[in-house]
Amino acid sequence: MKSALQSILFLWLLLVGASAGAQSATPYQLRHGDALTVSVWKEEALRMEVRVLPDGSITFPLAGRIEVAGLTTPQVEQRITSKIKEYIPEAVVTVAVTGIDGSRVYVLGKVATPGLVTLMSPSTTVLQVLSQVGGVDRFADANSIRVLRQTSGGSTVLPVRYNDLMRGSSLETNVVLLPGDTILVP
Repeated sequence: MKSALQSILFLWLLLVGASAGAQSATPYQLRHGDALTVSVWKEEALRMEVRVLPDGSITFPLAGRIEVAGLTTPQVEQRITSKIKEYIPEAVVTVAVTGIDGSRVYVLGKVATPGLVTLMSPSTTVLQVLSQVGGVDRFADANSIRVLRQTSGGSTVLPVRYNDLMRGSSLETNVVLLPGDTILVP
């Protein structure tokens, strides 16, 4: 009982420390799948919900197709403003993120509730996501967890040593996740 309590306390401290470090000034960059509300002040016809398409673009009236993946909302506001300036010279454009569906990871295998998890921070770690899905199953091979990541150069497999992490070692295996990662728990 005492070691279980120590493990829970360690995990809590690890998560609190990670979330404290995660509070950075880095603005959110849009990804495919994100939902946005775009509006032009005093132009009710130019208020609409859009979703960032798989190619990283949105379509907006008078502006056409606009590449937005990797941009912040102020950058998208500037792009739309410059494209519609010909039609509305004093346009005030507002872009608000209403859904971050592009920031998801997949959890498969021996966990309490496998499935999709939305990353709420750019520095979310594998331990944080595993805690969101209810932890690993008691029959899981917890030191053989893998994170599969697709990069432009191909696939990468990152090891996670869960049992060691719970004991306070192998901290480098607490991988910071990227959208689209898959966590495999054998």
